[in-house]
Amino acid sequence: MSQYLLSERPSESIQSIQPRPFSPQARVRAEEIVAAVRDRGDDAVLSYAREFGELREGRPLFSRNDCLQAMKRIDPEIVDLLERSAARIRAFASAQRSALSNVDISIPGGAAGHRIIPLERAGCYVPGGRYPLVSSLLMSVVTARVAGVEEIWVATPRPSDEMLAAAAIAGATGVLSIGGAHGIAAFAHGFAGVAPCDCIVGPGNSYVTAAKFLVSAHVRIDMLAGPSELVVIADRSSSPALIAADLLAQAEHDPEAVPTLITLDRAIVSVVSNELERQLAGLSSAPTARAALQNGCVVVVPTVEEAARVSNVLAPEHLQLSLMHPERIVPLLKNYGGLFVGEGSAEVIGDYCAGPNHVLPTGGTGRSRCGLSVFDFIKVATWLRIDDRTQANDLYTDACSLAELEGLPGHRAAAEGRIND
Repeated sequence: MSQYLLSERPSESIQSIQPRPFSPQARVRAEEIVAAVRDRGDDAVLSYAREFGELREGRPLFSRNDCLQAMKRIDPEIVDLLERSAARIRAFASAQRSALSNVDISIPGGAAGHRIIPLERAGCYVPGGRYPLVSSLLMSVVTARVAGVEEIWVATPRPSDEMLAAAAIAGATGVLSIGGAHGIAAFAHGFAGVAPCDCIVGPGNSYVTAAKFLVSAHVRIDMLAGPSELVVIADRSSSPALIAADLLAQAEHDPEAVPTLITLDRAIVSVVSNELERQLAGLSSAPTARAALQNGCVVVVPTVEEAARVSNVLAPEHLQLSLMHPERIVPLLKNYGGLFVGEGSAEVIGDYCAGPNHVLPTGGTGRSRCGLSVFDFIKVATWLRIDDRTQANDLYTDACSLAELEGLPGHRAAAEGRIND
């Protein structure tokens, strides 16, 4: 099958793919940058920003008012587009937030529970290199605002007026005109009067991801996201043209992206390959997409159950079900970042404007976590209250016994002193 853009692999050979989210070289460089920012503060951040040509108009920071002014300078139709997209993201995040509630249960002698507490300050990283991702700004900032975060900063190199306008619409406090590992370090250690953030979210290149890993010991992060991934599960009812378009939409992200086709119909393999060639001919991002196709594969399977098994092994970032009866396979699917059910549910609208978040786990980590959500911007803080010590005697007694079992006499004394007090 070497003549096809996607090489065929037998389903039994499919293994979980867990590439490193960043290279060893990126980690070494990021360590140098993070340490410099930690030790030298703003001077180091500005030095790197100037080195990489990231400052817009020589300015390191744009206030909320600057962002509001940018809205007046761009096409009103673009403003409307950003506002519509933000509204859908906000509606979905609001529904997620409404699913969370405080807990209050009775215990002997009192009560216990938890409170939902938003984080105070969030840093949202937005890539500004090959493709400035306005959509990523909306996805992260709107979600943080709905979660109740009071102060939300964006870091992105050379922000355009469209990016500044998106920040205003999403509810950002302001925008830092910096990127890379030093942008992450600025979030972690503070920069230009902005205090250190409580969490850092958003996708980025290998250096950004390495920096997130390095600061994660003292700052909460969302995930260590690697190159984009898409698995399309298709049958003979699927449109080869749409399959090819979906695969290329992810392939054009990055030469390291991983587009994969799982099909129940061998006959469409050659047709999809021809479609890929045809569509690549008119695609300005063809060199990137063609390189990414070499990372993926096509897997022909006999049953829906086997398709689900292979998909669960891969745990892809995006999972597109281009099937006649997609509802049959949904209960069998356990591991993925985002699920797109039916051929009309194009993954690309999930990337942009449908509502669910597009910051999703990669590299097989969909087995253990989900995409960015309001949950990333809150704390679930437990509490306990004893009002009647006599009624709580059973708790104190059990605590004494457990302390003795563990060999901690101070713990026992602290509990024992409250029995019948």
